[in-house]
Amino acid sequence: MKFHTTKASKIIGLHVFFGLFIFCSLSAKSQETLKPLPLIIDADTANEVDDLYAIVRAILEPNFNLIGISSAQFHTSPLASENTVEESQQINEEILKLMNVKGISLPLGSNSPLTEYGKPVTSEASKFIIETAHRMKKDEKLNIIILGSCTNVASAILEDPSIISKIKVHYLGFWHTVATNTYNKKEFNSGNDPIAVEVLLNTKTLDLNVMTATTSQKLVFTKQEVDRQLKNKKGVANYLIKRWETYERWWTKDDPKKEKWTMWDVAIIEALAQPEWSTVKGFLTPPENTQRTIGIHTNINTDKMKHNFWSALEKL
Repeated sequence: MKFHTTKASKIIGLHVFFGLFIFCSLSAKSQETLKPLPLIIDADTANEVDDLYAIVRAILEPNFNLIGISSAQFHTSPLASENTVEESQQINEEILKLMNVKGISLPLGSNSPLTEYGKPVTSEASKFIIETAHRMKKDEKLNIIILGSCTNVASAILEDPSIISKIKVHYLGFWHTVATNTYNKKEFNSGNDPIAVEVLLNTKTLDLNVMTATTSQKLVFTKQEVDRQLKNKKGVANYLIKRWETYERWWTKDDPKKEKWTMWDVAIIEALAQPEWSTVKGFLTPPENTQRTIGIHTNINTDKMKHNFWSALEKL
């Protein structure tokens, strides 16, 4: 009888041990999952409308550790001034002020694109990316979301290639056909610094995911839903409404009443906040580039992204 009791105790003890082991493992995994993602957003904020919405959304995301928002140039726009990066910088500063947010750095990016392959254009933004990347722990990477031209990130890579293993780049740009794996780089973001795009594609060991224009164009907001959520509110909510209403669309005469807007930039923010709402597949880079596999977002759940976006903005 004593033997059976001891054996039973051992069995119970083993069950308890393994139960605690599994619990601790799951807890550790949960903690890892809940750990905020170290992040820099590089944005041509003054270019259109959706950049502002994307930045506000990112600031409100609890799963992000938003370290900085750098400004980017967009010199090819017909509405471009001589200093587009300063325009982006100004809006970034206004957003943080309106949201009363502290602790997010706002480094100024380059006002001109790369003019020669392999030659960076140094800026506060490129230096900030390098410095932040080197502060990352061995088990983590600095995530960089590029919402506009790739100038600042490409420059950082060229200035200090040792950061390549320390960063993961999430780029919003070019068009892509999944069925044939064909690329069309004649897209606005890519066109604002074609050389910088080549740097990202040719950097063999760079961890690169791309939210293409082909995929992100599926996320569309209507003015009706924007008004329903933001109209008659103060602060940054009012700022977002005014941006929608006052920005002149130079590329099309369609939708003169501004009833819809493609939220290209919001798509990549939501995809990073909730990865399960976006399908990422591996594809070979274009034949003219260094042949390697990069991640491309091929499909997004727009309904869930919209719901998540407006749920987050309720905090305003």
